[in-house]
Amino acid sequence: MHRLLKSRRAVIGNEIKPAAILIDGEVIKEILPYPSTGSGQAHDGTSISADIPVNDYGDLALMPGVVDTHVHINQPGRTEWEGFQTATAAAAKGGITTLVDMPLNCDPVTTTRAALEAKIKSCAGLLHVDCGFYGGVIPGNLGDLEPMIDAGVLGFKSFLIHSGIHEFPHCGEAELRAAIPILKKAGVPYLMHAELDDDALRQAQGDVTLSSSKGDHRLYSTYLASRPRRWENNAIELMARLAGETNAHLHIVHLSSTDRLDLLSETRRRGINLSVETCHHYLTYCAEEIPDGATEFKCAPPIRERENREKLWAGLKDGTIDFAVSDHSPCTPELKAAESGDFMKAWGGIAGLQFSLSVFHTGARARGLSLSQISHYLSTAPAKFVGLKNKGSIAVGKDADFVVFDADKKFHVERNQIAHRHDVSPYIGMELTGFVKETWLRGVCVHREGKSTGPAGRPILR
Repeated sequence: MHRLLKSRRAVIGNEIKPAAILIDGEVIKEILPYPSTGSGQAHDGTSISADIPVNDYGDLALMPGVVDTHVHINQPGRTEWEGFQTATAAAAKGGITTLVDMPLNCDPVTTTRAALEAKIKSCAGLLHVDCGFYGGVIPGNLGDLEPMIDAGVLGFKSFLIHSGIHEFPHCGEAELRAAIPILKKAGVPYLMHAELDDDALRQAQGDVTLSSSKGDHRLYSTYLASRPRRWENNAIELMARLAGETNAHLHIVHLSSTDRLDLLSETRRRGINLSVETCHHYLTYCAEEIPDGATEFKCAPPIRERENREKLWAGLKDGTIDFAVSDHSPCTPELKAAESGDFMKAWGGIAGLQFSLSVFHTGARARGLSLSQISHYLSTAPAKFVGLKNKGSIAVGKDADFVVFDADKKFHVERNQIAHRHDVSPYIGMELTGFVKETWLRGVCVHREGKSTGPAGRPILR
């Protein structure tokens, strides 16, 4: 039941220091000085015998498991896009120990308690890591929100624009206002896809403005122009106003445009509970470098210009943006329009869950961020966001979730490394710095040197 994990570079809170982590079953029992042997005594008097199993990682970093609160797993109904087995295996391979699944693009969408229960049933025996769930707010389902809260969802999501899935229609301001008091009373966050089209065609014809965009559809610039920054800016202004008026916890997902970072910062300085996330692809790529026809880069909102990318990093550093997530949203190669390279027809979603830690670390290290800061953005802050008090940091009483990370190792992303369902990703061919050696979930090693030990995860219900 006991095991000792030792490292000269353990990430404990804001520090990187030598430490020995004593595990008792599934939880962290004690954080001890870095000893030369496994013998000794914990502070509560528990004997640490010389024959206790010890893993000494030396100079490899021992970090909290990554918590990714924005993942589209798509099961049930669209498992040919992605499923719980493949998505969570990829997560374990990448040092992620906790996921939260979005209410789309599964079928049925998670907008009723019955749909939530069907989703939980569908993941039985398939989870390689722990997984929580969001519900969806759509027009006409107000009566379904409390039953989903009672069933354990960690939060709710809406779209302010066509979602791409007709079963998950977008909400207007009146519908948001009707849902907010229910979610506020329950103490769960309300997540928003924050693009608000200012074209009158939006209400009547969904995404017609996208499909009718002029220009060469193989050019990324054509797609970028079809979803301008002002759509995000409009939505951010609405969210800031609603958060200020209601004092509910509202959250902007996958922030791309930096035009209204000033408004976000001002809103937060006033103590208004408006939180913000961005994504690894926005922090990694820039519009100027995306090749013609490379539809694996298509996402919504789109990847924007280089100067915008650097402002996103600045927003993370100054605390305006809370954390970063993958927004893993894969589909089949056919739906990605890989052969035609047509950005306007391709499904919009980035696949790359497995490489999140390495991708973020590569960019963060180049900009002077420490491992403890990286751990905050990828583990501590997202765990706090969804109220997972036993996740996100190395502390006594928390789940024994760890990633053993070689922060100096460089590697190229190859197709044959990918564990998620389809080998379609913009990260293929990229050289990354920082390699996941092992992943531990609640005291058990679930991934070691490229190999999984099999499903050991559980559904997480509020």
